[in-house]
Amino acid sequence: MHLYLHGFASGANSRKANFFLNRYAQQGLQLVVPDFNSGGFTDFTISRQLAQAASYLTDEPATLIGSSLGGWVSLLLAEKYPQIERLILLAPALGFPQPWLSRLDPVALQTWQTAGFWPVYHYIEKQQIPLAYNFVLDAQQYLQKEFRRSLPTLIFHGIKDEVVPIELSRDYAASRSMVTLHELDSDHSLGNVLPKIWQEMQ
Repeated sequence: MHLYLHGFASGANSRKANFFLNRYAQQGLQLVVPDFNSGGFTDFTISRQLAQAASYLTDEPATLIGSSLGGWVSLLLAEKYPQIERLILLAPALGFPQPWLSRLDPVALQTWQTAGFWPVYHYIEKQQIPLAYNFVLDAQQYLQKEFRRSLPTLIFHGIKDEVVPIELSRDYAASRSMVTLHELDSDHSLGNVLPKIWQEMQ
């Protein structure tokens, strides 16, 4: 089984998801791409994404392809489910939620908590959608999460990534012998290097 986990405020119909779906189809292979907006983006949480992704797993060996936040969620799943045998992580949001929370203005965070919702631009819907503050409360339970499993992992990260610093992937790979990091001339989207990523994946 091969499972693709899309990123935050993205969806199953994203450019990357469609790219890999097409490449898998050309090889006569199936790629499962869940839509983690199911249930509404307003009530989206990490715990809900974990449960939704886990519902697709069977007893057969699984490879997870995780983009950005989906990459970090892939690591969380791999810690719990031994049938996950390989990971392919695209600009993974390692260390989440700390780096993300630290970039938020404290006043804005307080406003979000008080109001209960905060407008977030959704890249698939192409509009601002209110996200419940419960997203923050839920994410905090995963602070300082440690990953102990050792399994074959490919990481692809752009050296011009403006969202997730490439240093996080460098540090993660440096301490794990089964992790191979590919540093690419790209930004967080990795949109200009998808063919190269596919070549390395194969």
